[in-house]
Amino acid sequence: LDDPDDSNIQVTGETPYTSASKFEDLNLSPELLKGLYVEMKFEKPSKIQAISLPMILSPPHRDLIAQAHNGSGKTTCFVLGMLSRVDPKVQAPQALCVCPTRELANQNTEVLRKMGKYTGIASECAVPTDNNALSIAKRAPIMAQVVIGTPGTIKKWMSFKKLGASRLKILVFDEADQMLAEDGFKDDSLRIMKEIERVNSNCQVLLFSATFNDTVKNFVSRTKADHNKLFVKKEELSLDAVKQYKVYCSDELAKIEVIKDYIFEIGENVGQTIIFVRTRNSAQMLHKSLVDLGYEVTSIQGALGYEEREKIVKEFRDGLTQVLISTDLLARGFDQQQVNLVINYDLPMKHTAEPDCEVYLHRVGRAGRFGRKGAVFNLICDEKDERLMSKIENHFGTRVAEVRASVEDYKGALKEAGL
Repeated sequence: LDDPDDSNIQVTGETPYTSASKFEDLNLSPELLKGLYVEMKFEKPSKIQAISLPMILSPPHRDLIAQAHNGSGKTTCFVLGMLSRVDPKVQAPQALCVCPTRELANQNTEVLRKMGKYTGIASECAVPTDNNALSIAKRAPIMAQVVIGTPGTIKKWMSFKKLGASRLKILVFDEADQMLAEDGFKDDSLRIMKEIERVNSNCQVLLFSATFNDTVKNFVSRTKADHNKLFVKKEELSLDAVKQYKVYCSDELAKIEVIKDYIFEIGENVGQTIIFVRTRNSAQMLHKSLVDLGYEVTSIQGALGYEEREKIVKEFRDGLTQVLISTDLLARGFDQQQVNLVINYDLPMKHTAEPDCEVYLHRVGRAGRFGRKGAVFNLICDEKDERLMSKIENHFGTRVAEVRASVEDYKGALKEAGL
């Protein structure tokens, strides 16, 4: 893995841990090491892995709140953490990972199965399904050692006594800031934790995210006195590997023309593109406009059925489609290494009409994964967009360069981004 230079990792708490320079330092099973080297093709731990894994794996297994860049290898930290703590001989849930979206749950399950290929550890993905034929009440209790899923389904499985918590050794919240946000999944997350604490006093809790707000920090310090913390300095969270640009467009039609005439024409060989829009309607409208112009695009938004969403993500992952239009459903955690271009058709905005800087950071983080090169084009249409863009720039202490509508300017921009 190319290591993004997150050298400013700050560790707080007493640390009797030494950083692991190679995976062999971690006392992993031979089967797990084989998975890391053969299946995952890893060579050595990334910085966040080197620092966090000894904390996760060493007794007394203290709780951990960890924040680091998108694309720095966070998923490996907790997936490896879960696989290492599980006893393959015991057929009962021993590790649980809660994720905000089914896409992320599926992705984490895939990583876990690949990494744990030689361990004989079974996993179950707990996400909502369209068919309620075999209702939860009738299903057999979960025997898989690792369960990864969304909060609603996990809560249901627990309330129907299908998912027992008494043997759990490790509980992970991925994208923890969303999992604990008031307008996110806070109630479900707290219920799940309470249910586990009721029957199990020694389950280790790991919170992972690229962005952590004060809600999460306060939540942790309130509930868990004795825990390790790992933070990257906030100002370093803007991804240096990715070049950000803004493009002024007179109206919506001009936005589509910019995408067609410049970004697609000149950037057709640079890899895959994700176009982020704010609403489902925008996604449908833009999809139709680009298809009418003869482009192969797919789009994904929350109103689609589960199977349809999974099919679209899989086609994009497999490289069958080059352009994906998405609402913020995929802004977080979606890991596709060939994505080099992100287009913000709409800038991310909160209900309060303020810019959503965290979502902006997550969106930008879809390009340039693992220190690769990438470019982000922000399409600016009116005064509202200008205000949002300017607030985003101020928040990250950065100036986003303007690209004018000329072939030379676009070629120059892509070249500058290393594409």
